Amino acid sequence: MNSPIQILGISGSLRKGSYNTGLLYAAADLLPESMKLEIFDLSPIPLFNQDEELDSPESVRRFKAHIAAADALLIATPEYNYSFSGVLKNALDWASRPMKETPLNGKPAAIMSAGGRFGAVRAQLHLRQVLVHLNVLSLNRPELMVAFASEKFNADGRLTDAQTREQLKALLEALAAWTRRLRGH
Repeated sequence: MNSPIQILGISGSLRKGSYNTGLLYAAADLLPESMKLEIFDLSPIPLFNQDEELDSPESVRRFKAHIAAADALLIATPEYNYSFSGVLKNALDWASRPMKETPLNGKPAAIMSAGGRFGAVRAQLHLRQVLVHLNVLSLNRPELMVAFASEKFNADGRLTDAQTREQLKALLEALAAWTRRLRGH
């Protein structure tokens, strides 16, 4: 794998000041030279409707094409009601259908989250359960759960906490190694 590893970044939050989206932008700043990151906006994706599964909307086809083109996924998830967001679940539902054609099958991924006191640990756990069913090959360690995120980002949404930045860099390096390993390189 001599060419850069193409990473598709997905935030489960649509909020303008999202700390999870901020984690993706911080990742773009901290990427190893062997990686490239594209951040995908989930906001144009409509609610899943199985009646449209075989003739999905353009925004869904575009999302699936970006997943297929990526070597790996970097998912940033907020926690809502002890789970990951409906926005992210909806996008995964679309991307997983029809199951025989999903670009998620066998795709390497890393999960990270930013939240309150627990850093969205429950959201990550629930997301991992869903990804197992979809045969997304999630990196187990290192884990990145940014607790008290409001204290680690500045007013412009930039991740300023040095320790968290180092943890994010370690996650990216591990994702690169995981992707190479799964691809036989």
